[in-house]
Amino acid sequence: MTDIITQQATAAESGAAATERFRSKQRRESAEADTQRVDTLVTELLTAAHDIIRRHKVTYAEYDALKSWLIQVGEDGEWPLFLDVWLEHAVEEVAGKGRDGSKGTIEGPYYVPGSPQLPAETTLPTREDEAGTPLLFQGQVTDVDGTPLPGAIVEIWHADSDGFYSQFAPGLPEWNLRGTVIADEQGNFKIHTFQPAPYQIPTDGSCGRLITAAGWHAWRPAHLHLKVSAPAHQLVTTQLYFEGGQYVTEDIASAVKPELVLDPAPAADGSGRKVTYNFVLDKA
Repeated sequence: MTDIITQQATAAESGAAATERFRSKQRRESAEADTQRVDTLVTELLTAAHDIIRRHKVTYAEYDALKSWLIQVGEDGEWPLFLDVWLEHAVEEVAGKGRDGSKGTIEGPYYVPGSPQLPAETTLPTREDEAGTPLLFQGQVTDVDGTPLPGAIVEIWHADSDGFYSQFAPGLPEWNLRGTVIADEQGNFKIHTFQPAPYQIPTDGSCGRLITAAGWHAWRPAHLHLKVSAPAHQLVTTQLYFEGGQYVTEDIASAVKPELVLDPAPAADGSGRKVTYNFVLDKA
């Protein structure tokens, strides 16, 4: 691998990028808040916090430490990271309840829309000397009744073999290991890439201080991110993990589900690994 990128992106750098992406998304998806829902949800959230304070007899020193930390999270730009790591999995669980198709999981903070459009059989954008184990990721997109969905869109993005994401770590090409793949007339896709590595969320900011104070680890297992969609069907956002991989059973983001764990086999020609995973989309 090139020596251009060898250092971990700082919390401030990652936080600033994630915050800007989220704000851009909100501008595209802005909606009016329901006053009654806001009242209900905020009241219950505050009531739960009050209960914790009373049950654990929180002191003013502890309260002031929390207040200082919350302020610093904002100054570090780490609210997208904090919310995506520790809360999003519960929101996704509610959103995905009742679906018959493929399981979803969290989007996380490192999604970037508008990645290069690629054909059904393709190689993701990489550096000339991209390191890691070659991976062939292939499958088919169908309706819940098994009908192929021609031209289904498979957006894919993932970390490199050092755990870094393009646009969130210094020195990586803009679209490294990111692409929007258009499935063929039978809904098939075949994507050549490299197996990602586990990665540590940035620990030099406020989230890192929380992790240290609580005695937690800061690691996510290796995974592929995907958004799969087709006209008149529900988009599924998911992550796919690797059988036996480090941190699969102790993901800090609590996002792993048994249905999302891949078990790649050696490629027939010995050049890396291959795996087939099919996506089933519910009707909209």
